[in-house]
Amino acid sequence: QVQLVESGGGSVQAGGSLRLSCVASGYTSGVNCMGWFRQAPGKSREVVGRMEIGGVVPYYADSMKGRFTISRDNTKNTLYLQMNSLIPEDTAMYYCAAGGRFCYPGVEYKYWGQGTQVTVST
Repeated sequence: QVQLVESGGGSVQAGGSLRLSCVASGYTSGVNCMGWFRQAPGKSREVVGRMEIGGVVPYYADSMKGRFTISRDNTKNTLYLQMNSLIPEDTAMYYCAAGGRFCYPGVEYKYWGQGTQVTVST
């Protein structure tokens, strides 16, 4: 099993920034694709972005491009999500997920964290 723990959420004014962290632990061998997702009240979960642990070029959903940045620190088994120019529509529970040896559309994310809440006010 792989355990994922998110942190860094909170409340921020529109235009502000937050950096989320996701620390992976457990048996992570072969689990190389990690991603960020979010789910707003009354809406389905949507992908924010994903990145292979050993990769350098993340994938982002169109609505996140230019504002959100995914990075990782392999020595710490940590995935980051830097969120800038936040808007109220970004308000959601943000989840970290992991699974698969490679990232590709439709990759299965077997492991999920409990989420961290992000609230953006006007």
